[in-house]
Amino acid sequence: MEDIGPDRQRAYHVLRVVPHTLRDRLTVEEAPHLSAQLPISVRGIHFEGGRPATAPRHERTREDFLEKVTERMRGVRPANPEDGARAVLSVLSRHVSEGEIAQVKSMLPRGVAALWP
Repeated sequence: MEDIGPDRQRAYHVLRVVPHTLRDRLTVEEAPHLSAQLPISVRGIHFEGGRPATAPRHERTREDFLEKVTERMRGVRPANPEDGARAVLSVLSRHVSEGEIAQVKSMLPRGVAALWP
């Protein structure tokens, strides 16, 4: 909320959308490794609605990733998808080990990985 504004509903929605989009970009093996280090309140969100058989998606660019974030944010008061992604990834960085973040980033296209702080 500090980074994207005081609207709790929008902040919660962004907190759902970004991890879902990230999860869908990871391998079936890597998603649980990341989840294991997430705060419990976010861990459930991470897996909500996931379909491992369809993962990982292969968006090639930052724009493709942010387009997916934008699609999933429909129906909620607008938020800048890049600002939202950066805010959520910044929060995750405070709870996930550097090694796990490095592993996740290695699976992402350079432009998407650059969204992490």
